[in-house]
Parts: sequence; structure tokens; C-alpha cells
Amino acid sequence: MRSWIESANDADCHFPVQNLPFGVISHSGGPPRCAVAIGDRALDLAVLEDAGLINAGAGERVFGQSVLNHFMELGKNAWEQVRLQLSDLLADGGNDVLKDDSDLRARALIPLGQVQSHLPFRVAEYTDFYAGRQHAFNVGSMFRDPENALPPNWLHIPIGYNGRASTVVVSGTEIHRPLGQMKPHGTDEPVFGACRRLDLELEMGAVVGLPNQMGEPVTVREADDMIFGYVLLNDWSARDIQAWEYQPLGPFQAKAFGTSISPWVVTKAALEPFRTSTPEREKVLHPYLREPGPMLYDIELEILMQPEAAGRATSISRTNYKNMYYSAPQQLAHHAVGGCRMNTGDLLGSGTISGPEKAQYGSLLELTWGGKEPLTLDTGETRSFIEDGDTLTLTGWAQGSGHRIGFGECSGKILPAPAEKNW
Repeated sequence: MRSWIESANDADCHFPVQNLPFGVISHSGGPPRCAVAIGDRALDLAVLEDAGLINAGAGERVFGQSVLNHFMELGKNAWEQVRLQLSDLLADGGNDVLKDDSDLRARALIPLGQVQSHLPFRVAEYTDFYAGRQHAFNVGSMFRDPENALPPNWLHIPIGYNGRASTVVVSGTEIHRPLGQMKPHGTDEPVFGACRRLDLELEMGAVVGLPNQMGEPVTVREADDMIFGYVLLNDWSARDIQAWEYQPLGPFQAKAFGTSISPWVVTKAALEPFRTSTPEREKVLHPYLREPGPMLYDIELEILMQPEAAGRATSISRTNYKNMYYSAPQQLAHHAVGGCRMNTGDLLGSGTISGPEKAQYGSLLELTWGGKEPLTLDTGETRSFIEDGDTLTLTGWAQGSGHRIGFGECSGKILPAPAEKNW
């Protein structure tokens, strides 16, 4: 399939007509509204809805909203209906109404460079998992030993913790280095100050579109049906703060200061050709966690790092989402099995995605092995952890035949810690 928007047909374009990811944009001083990305353009869905060219079947207009939640809660039939309507309007040989109306095109199609991206959905709750086996093994080996790297429960359940929805931000939002307590190696008492071992975590985020009821477990298949789509996710991490605070209840302040996501939500329909299976189980899972079919996706992922004074970014890791041990539907089913209600707009972080080779690790903690093996960037600078002024960018795509289903970018620049108060 090709589009009459020529930029969408480039082989390395992230947003071909086969993709059509959803987001929220504003432009020309107007209010935020729902959009899809196509080629090098954002397509204003509120304009199409007002013109009667798309209809989500809600009996009311949903795309003039500042979040996607209203559209997501309509369910699978609405998602599929709108996707088909958009595909027909944008594909070569389809409905030419938009293509042939120059005034409508001028109002609906805006260059991506001229729009501001907003958080695409209202984040109801945020849960982060620890579901990558290689990452869990690496971290366990570092802090315990390889023979006892995985916690006893790890091969039986997808481990997670509830994070802060309030500090989930869209790509491009700057992040302040956090303050907190740390206990440096060899000291008897903790110290207070700015985090010294600031890190990123390369993750995918699953966006829940449909809720379940409190007290209502869901199967893995039902959980898959509840997911609207996926985003890139960077769960920024203060490793030294975390090391001091996490026992016995897990991450707290070290993970609460910022989580960045990409602005475009790639739908499951766009990713359908790239489904793949989780790896063979090392322990037999309980029936509620067993998958009825492939629930992961073959998505190439990359991390780029750019110091403030550097003229270009350095690629520091390349890996793939298919390296996960637990899929997002398994994570969602486990989340709900005890009676937890999942809501429209819930965000599930996959956990750090690391492949089997060092160049495929998804965090600086692993890439530098706890800071003992600093990275040398293309500019000659070295990094053990993130320094003030550094910009970290995640990108990813599923590679099709002559096209990509891309996620764009998820980036954030680190600012100095806020000034300490006169405590």
C-alpha cells in the first residue's frame, strides 16, 4: 500500500500509511486536539471529523479533545472503524475527497515540524515491570552473584511496582536531576544531595484502552484485547538513591521524578504483522499467565546519547523488544488477577529491554557494568552515568517489506538538580 502523501512512501519513514499512530498536537496557537502521523505530516482528526470524513461511532465528536482517552474507551470496533476510514482517505486509489480539496488539506495536514506534541492520553495509573530476563540477570549478577541473580519468584510471575502517573511526560520534556538520600560505598551513614548515578531504562509502554471491573480477572487473550497500542518509554532511574531506599518495599523516589514516553501511540493493528512469541518457559507458568498465541512484537530499538556541547548523538545500544520474557498482555493479566481494576489510560512499562550481547543492553548500569567500564562516545567523551546537559533519545521501528512501522523518538534532556532549600 502506498499513500498519495509522498513522504509517507520513503523506505525509512516511521509513519507510512500502514502505521497511522495516534497522538495529540497543537499548532498555530490553537488548543490541543487528536491527530495521526502520516509521512512528515500530522493529520488533524478534529478537522476531518467536523467535515464528516471520519466517525468513531460515538454519537458525538471525540477528536477535538486534548487526550485520546475518549476515543480509546469506545473500544475495538471504533478503533478499527476509524483506522479503515483514515486508510481509505490517505491511500493511493482510495477516497480522494481529502486529496482533491486543497482548502481541507491546508487545514488538516500540518508539517510535523510546525506542531507541538502533547502527552497523548491522560495517564490514569502507571505500573513498571521488571520483565526482561537479561536485564534481571545482569542486575542480579552485579549486586548478588550469577548463581543467585534472579529472585526466587522471577520465573513464575512478572514482577512490577506502581509508579507515579503524575510525572509521566511527553518526549522533549526536560528532566531535573533528583535530590535524595544515598549511602556511598564504604560509608556508615547516608548523605543527602543530587543523584550521582543517573540512568535511563529502555522500555516499551503498553497503553490500556479498555477497563475491566474491580474483582474481575482477565485472561491473557482478554488482556491483549484491552490494549490500545504501544509507545516508547524511558523510565529515568536514580541508581544510588534506589540502592539505599528499595529494601524492603522496592523503588520509590528513585523512580518517581520522571518517565518519558513518545508522542505517538502505535496501534496493535499496525503491529499485527510483527507478532512473535515469548521465549520457551524455564518454569511452567500457572494457567492464568499462559499465552494463547504470539503476544510480543519484533521491534528494533536504539538508544542515542548526546552531551550538551556535542554536535551529534552517539548510538550506544541496539536491541529488540522480542527479547522480553513476559509480554504486556501477561503483565496486564497478572495485574488484574488479584482484583485490581485497570482503567482507560493505564500505562504498563515493560521493564528494561536488554539483549544477550553487551551492545544490546538497555541501561547505562549494564552498559558500563555499574560504572566500572565507561562508554566512549563518538565525540571522544566518556560516560559512566548521565551528566547534566546530556540528551538521551530512544527510537524504534518494526521492519516491514519496504516500509517501517515506527514510533518516532522519545527524548529528554537532563537539567541540574533543583537548588536545595534551607532545611
